Amino acid sequence: MSTFNFAAEAEKVNPLIPHTAELIVGAVAFSLLFLVLRAKVVPMFEKAFTARTEAIQGGMERAEKAQLEAQRALTQYNEQLAKARDEAQTLREEARVQGSSIVEELRAKAQEEAARITAAAHASIEAERQQAITSLRTEVGALAVELASKIVGESLDDQARQSRIVDRFLDDLEKSK
Repeated sequence: MSTFNFAAEAEKVNPLIPHTAELIVGAVAFSLLFLVLRAKVVPMFEKAFTARTEAIQGGMERAEKAQLEAQRALTQYNEQLAKARDEAQTLREEARVQGSSIVEELRAKAQEEAARITAAAHASIEAERQQAITSLRTEVGALAVELASKIVGESLDDQARQSRIVDRFLDDLEKSK
């Protein structure tokens, strides 16, 4: 029966249920491990979590600030661009006005120069005409005196008389026209 006794005792002990001593040692070891983890590891995890949260929050804040700054810079850039376009338009308009005034000045100077040249040409033509008239009067007078002295048969040497005769002759010619 001794084998039967051992088998009966073996049947009493269930291998799935731990012994009480193992349960106590396991509970003490778990409690110690829990306390060590809670005292040492959990604060490190919390510290890392807090640092990570702060880093994310700081990154988001920096990103928002950078976005606001970029928006301000874009607005400022657009304002400067609009001002530059306005200034360029003003400069173009001023250049156009100056160009047209320069063209008008040059046109006026050219007209003045043309008028001066025309007046000088008229004066020159008038002077040459007067010279030609004087030359013709002298030649016609000399020919008329010579012809008159041949017709009259006496010499007309008196200069004053010749001049009066020539003037009278030319006046008569002009009246007959």
